[in-house]
Amino acid sequence: METYEEFKKLKRIDEDKYPYLQEFELDDGSIFFIEPTFYTQLVGMKAHHQDKFDKIMEKLLSIVRKNKKVIFTGDYEFPYIELDGFIYQEITDITDPLLIFVEDKSRGSDYGD
Repeated sequence: METYEEFKKLKRIDEDKYPYLQEFELDDGSIFFIEPTFYTQLVGMKAHHQDKFDKIMEKLLSIVRKNKKVIFTGDYEFPYIELDGFIYQEITDITDPLLIFVEDKSRGSDYGD
């Protein structure tokens, strides 16, 4: 499985139960999962906001420390897994409070029919 560069200093928990997710544990015992879709969005934020990426990572880790069990998902309505006691966070749950946005350029045509 691919190594997520941004999390390489953290303890990785390898579990075969969830082959598409990566699970990490912090020093305080807090655990979190990263879904592939969330990771793609996170890397996109890094590309667009490299100067603010450290703040994004700090916020992500503070959410984990505060809540102890977190699943970072691409869509909280359709997560890869559902686990009791976990909260679900999307990329915008991290970036919006920091006032860091990516413009959505996937809009319809301006020409009409």
